[in-house]
Amino acid sequence: MAVALSSLLSLRPSSSSPAASTAWTAFCPVHLPANRNSSSSSLSSRSHHHSLFSPSTTICRRPTIAAAHRLAVPLISPDDQWGNWTALFAAGAFGIWSEKTKVGSALSGALVSTLVGLAASSAGVIASDAPAYRVVLDYLLPMAVPLLLFNADLRRVLRSTGTLLLAFLVGSGTFLFPDVATTIGTVVAYLLVPMRSLGQDSWKIAAALMSRHIGGAVNYVAVSEALGVSPSVLAAGLAADNVICAVYFTSLFALASKIPPEASTSVNDARVDSETKAGNKIPVLQSATSIFIAFAICKAATFITKYYVIQGGNLPFITAIVVALATIFPSQFSSLAPASEAMALILMQVFFAVVGANGSIWNVINTTPGIFAFASVQIAVHLAIILGLGRLLGFEKKLLLIASNANVGGPTTACGMATAKGWTSLIVPGILAGIFGIAIATFLGIGMDLLSELTENNLWCTLGFIWVSPNTPWSSPSSMDLLEELTGNNLWCTLDFSQGYQCIGIRPAS
Repeated sequence: MAVALSSLLSLRPSSSSPAASTAWTAFCPVHLPANRNSSSSSLSSRSHHHSLFSPSTTICRRPTIAAAHRLAVPLISPDDQWGNWTALFAAGAFGIWSEKTKVGSALSGALVSTLVGLAASSAGVIASDAPAYRVVLDYLLPMAVPLLLFNADLRRVLRSTGTLLLAFLVGSGTFLFPDVATTIGTVVAYLLVPMRSLGQDSWKIAAALMSRHIGGAVNYVAVSEALGVSPSVLAAGLAADNVICAVYFTSLFALASKIPPEASTSVNDARVDSETKAGNKIPVLQSATSIFIAFAICKAATFITKYYVIQGGNLPFITAIVVALATIFPSQFSSLAPASEAMALILMQVFFAVVGANGSIWNVINTTPGIFAFASVQIAVHLAIILGLGRLLGFEKKLLLIASNANVGGPTTACGMATAKGWTSLIVPGILAGIFGIAIATFLGIGMDLLSELTENNLWCTLGFIWVSPNTPWSSPSSMDLLEELTGNNLWCTLDFSQGYQCIGIRPAS
């Protein structure tokens, strides 16, 4: 190991060899400046990288020289379209099937598809980059978003969820207490587990996980795409979070073990039965109409983002358009929901397979521990606040548990828990509360970035990052570079707000 490492280090070029420097940069998994002088150019683009709608790092982007652990030629060539599509849909179908097993139901089909794609890519069965993956990311994923939200009628949500929605809003941190539950959980988790090893991806994955724990995986993807989260970190975050969610759901059922089931009501049973039957039937006309509408919504969103030059804004605009349409035309869109949701489920499973294929198993192993700890603290704080604050407000415990489930797991898991526990009156409200979370979570995650943008023009030390006012001497590139280097070495800046926003001292981080 030592000999191999020394041999590798001996390949590092000097600053006088541009060609060798280029090759070294392509080989390195993390692109660091080959010499000290390149830091200024990196510094000059910091503000662009921090912007919410900055050009995002594409998920399929890959170094020009492959890592040593990957096979030079995968079993299925990147240009083999039929082979790659077969592999992706096989991984997606296997993930859906796995939920019928004990292990698969605990991990979730999404995580299983991700792990299958990750294993196939790492073993050299499929490539880590292929044209088919780009099709999934550019077209199939955006299509899945509107297909998932045809039931997102906000007026129906507000009317039907009652006190469950109030509990849900307390859990998501959007009702009266803007910094509670999931939001406070995110801040506390970042302060305790800043994930410095992820570099610029740390605060991005924090915002993405916040949206994940208010809405669902589609929000996690939307925020990650908008903020430009690197593919390996995206895959690692998904893997770590799904494991945490499995533990979390187990804890919810343990907390609900002593709460008895409700007496069945014919009204709710009939409603659930009718929705179940509708979900099992996929009429051809409804399917075709759903696809047409999804394409039209995606076209409108991409036109808006291109016209106003808003990089990374496709998924947020798609979400806004479909929620608005589902609210304005509720009956028309709800009739299409059974067909659209079935297709969306398939598309999302294929997407998760691509997430795994794009990732590196070694990067997942290296980055998952920090994300795992972050997500653990985030969900623990969320659960403590929603149960504590909900109890003070006089909510029933079962309602709080379903609200928390709708926050973290989404409509599917909330419905599953309510059904399994026999809480029939909470099945439909749980679904609607989960849909409401999906509708708003992307924008709440984006709000975290906008908050950072607002504080960027002032002297703040927020979430472990230092922001220096442009009007202070510390805003010069050399001073900012020094502060960045110091904080990168686990040092914090102690700020004195009473003396002209000056940085007055550096101390080791606790």
